[in-house]
Amino acid sequence: MNQILINDTTLRDGEQAAGVAFNLQEKVAIAQFLDAIGVHEIEVGIPAMGEQETRAISAIHNLDLQAKLLGWNRAVISDIKASIACGLKRVHISVPVSGIQITAKFQGQWRVTLQQLRDSISFAVDKGLWVAVGGEDSSRSDESFLLDVANYAQEWGASRFRFCDTVGVLDPFTTYVKVRRLVTALLIPVEIHTHNDFGLATANALAGIKAGATSANTTVNGLGERAGNAALEEVVMSLKRIYGVNLGIDTPRLLELSRLVARASGSTVPPWKAIVGENTFAHEAGIHAHGVLQNPSTYEPFAPEEVGWERRLVVGKHSGRHLVSNVLQQHGIFLNSEETKSVLEAVRQESVEKKRSLTVQELLNLAKEQQRYSHAIG
Repeated sequence: MNQILINDTTLRDGEQAAGVAFNLQEKVAIAQFLDAIGVHEIEVGIPAMGEQETRAISAIHNLDLQAKLLGWNRAVISDIKASIACGLKRVHISVPVSGIQITAKFQGQWRVTLQQLRDSISFAVDKGLWVAVGGEDSSRSDESFLLDVANYAQEWGASRFRFCDTVGVLDPFTTYVKVRRLVTALLIPVEIHTHNDFGLATANALAGIKAGATSANTTVNGLGERAGNAALEEVVMSLKRIYGVNLGIDTPRLLELSRLVARASGSTVPPWKAIVGENTFAHEAGIHAHGVLQNPSTYEPFAPEEVGWERRLVVGKHSGRHLVSNVLQQHGIFLNSEETKSVLEAVRQESVEKKRSLTVQELLNLAKEQQRYSHAIG
């Protein structure tokens, strides 16, 4: 694989999730954290949105981060001016490329779309800006038209083209074919931007990279419009562990970053969420817990410490004797086989009643109760 860059858009597409609004301090904190862990590029927001947004973007620009900063713009010169006013040296210009989008936004006049793109790229290049162009709704566009737009963008001065699966309708196989066609046709790099409407955002991002895209858009926790975007932590860890591509990102801090964004967005992370969910390295089922106690790699794809977690052995309905005995022995309680069986039955019953796994203290209470009972009848 070529060198892959992560262009994180938590501060733009992530914040476009319904009900999410970062304040200035939160935007700055997220940008600083992304930079600190080694994310290569940050899409900092939409300068044309107005004063609050431009103040936040300017504040991030003034931090002089290592990460490259990118402002998102429509193909409108006033948008580009707003990016320049924030101090940005890199701009992304988005233009609709599917029939459904051009009809809705330009009354079907695709020539007007191209003229606005040409004017905005020319203006930005004349001002000395680095320009990326994004084909909005690339996945539903006519393929010949998409190639024409991408080639024109390259000819007019764009330094990268973004293939956008704007409504998340692709599968990885189709993504590969479409992105490969673009990569083959262009001299400039291609970026992959995916949405999670069918739960395929990360898979499609990886397919795009496999097809030759050298930049991937991500958001922390997969935050984003509708069902969200490709999750930063999923793309980074998939590249690292499945493909052996180390992006130079400080993965043990991914959990901390996830929690920061969850707080700022007011959105809880589901326990089963890949990489950063509470249950990612929690083991309850008897056969799994027993295996992990013998050798963690039996039921873990990588060590929890690699993403900031610690392994948790959870006692509940599906636990077995080995796990119960192991936890009790860690607390100085040693039961015989019959006593362990009785405690396990009590654990399962209480777990069903409480609709959750038990705390260590609840387990200890059950064990002590069993010991008292054994002494009483002994």
